[in-house]
Amino acid sequence: MRGTDVYDVVVVGGGPGGEVAAARTARAGLTTVLVEKEAVGGECSYRACVPSKALLRPGAVRNAARAVDGARQAVTGPLDPAAVLARRDRFTGRGDDTGQADWLQSAGVTLVRGHGRLDGERRVTVTGADGGVRTLYARNAVVLAPGTRPALPPVPGIDRVGAWTSREATTADAVPDRLVVIGGGIVACESATAWSSLGASVTLLVRDRALLTDWEPCAGEEVTRGLSALGVTVRFGVSATRVRRDPATGEAIVDTDDGSSLVCDEVLAAVGHRPRTDDLGLDTVGLPSGETLPVDDTCRVPLPHGDWLYAVGDANGRAPLTHMAKYQARACAAAIAERAAGRRPAAGPHQPWSAAADRTAVPQAVFTHPEIARVGLTERAAREAGLPVRVVQYRTDEVVGAALHADGYRGLATLVVDEARQVVVGCTLTGPMATELIHTATVAVVGEVPLDRLWHAVPAFPTVSEVWLRLLEAYGL
Repeated sequence: MRGTDVYDVVVVGGGPGGEVAAARTARAGLTTVLVEKEAVGGECSYRACVPSKALLRPGAVRNAARAVDGARQAVTGPLDPAAVLARRDRFTGRGDDTGQADWLQSAGVTLVRGHGRLDGERRVTVTGADGGVRTLYARNAVVLAPGTRPALPPVPGIDRVGAWTSREATTADAVPDRLVVIGGGIVACESATAWSSLGASVTLLVRDRALLTDWEPCAGEEVTRGLSALGVTVRFGVSATRVRRDPATGEAIVDTDDGSSLVCDEVLAAVGHRPRTDDLGLDTVGLPSGETLPVDDTCRVPLPHGDWLYAVGDANGRAPLTHMAKYQARACAAAIAERAAGRRPAAGPHQPWSAAADRTAVPQAVFTHPEIARVGLTERAAREAGLPVRVVQYRTDEVVGAALHADGYRGLATLVVDEARQVVVGCTLTGPMATELIHTATVAVVGEVPLDRLWHAVPAFPTVSEVWLRLLEAYGL
């Protein structure tokens, strides 16, 4: 095609999902080009998962040391904010994506810088920083992996005061003396944990009556307890009604619906993200803009004119987490390779081109104090799905390995069991090591391991993992 660069696969978006999809299709022998306007690696690498965990880890290490007598006496000082921020910057490179771009090249993927959008069937136009436009054509597939942008709540003035979003919460160069966080989800809880550990006075405004309302209630209760222990003020049932800055002092003022006003240095809006599907040219192929895209288990978008469009990660809304975007990308790439070879990917949840687990076995790890983690269904979700479930709980602190791990260890393990099939369909853990323990539950859920077989997976003594034995004993085995 004159004036058009032709590839087998065109990937729009260079975040975790786009990177993996591109590398996998290239490895399958398909010529692949990836289009990225900002930094290769996406939000996760520079403004989300990686920097947030780098900010949270020093406080977690200090808390872990202080939880063991003998080590406690050696840890008496506060964190060094400058050192913590510098360590974070070593992980993010302050947005420099040279390493990620080099990795793409080594994987055989062509990188094109610019904003990509669909321009009809199999066509993507790329507008570069200089305004020049380049057209790419995909013989086999276009994969949309545009990621998300932080959302702002409909609070008057919040768009005019320089409010933080998740981006500023993970990239700020100084610790605010006073921080007001609007929200009660994961970003709000982790941000409150990180910045309070660095010395900020943090107030959390939570519209609901609990934190993390789509989790098991015990998770929100434990995080609330942990935040309070860190000195965070958590105000439930309170919403911001207006935000403004005092022009004389530069201080932010947050008015609330209970009649109070909070004076602070920074305001963080942690109310979620929106998929970047509003400027992708979806209308040129008959799809509505600004919405998540429906996909099948191979991440293919159903179109009346061919099997060529795919969407992974936040764009399809099935499981908007970094690790699940990568999982979807692996399945998507395998399906593209199958179809490119003239084969029809066989149906089935355990095929390499199926991302079916993103409906039933999505693991989540939250690095608050204490840590919480979950996989699969909550009790409420399982019952709403019509499953005959039984819930089993066991206090992790009653396990010898947990008591050895930390003095005053506090944690709770919750299993949701499908009584008809005698398999685990959900698990929630709270307490130290919860984020590292959850993968065992993920294997049990994905593998649909019968409880009487899981009984023979004997946990080593004395480890925190012995909670699995105790849970099965509590169930009656």
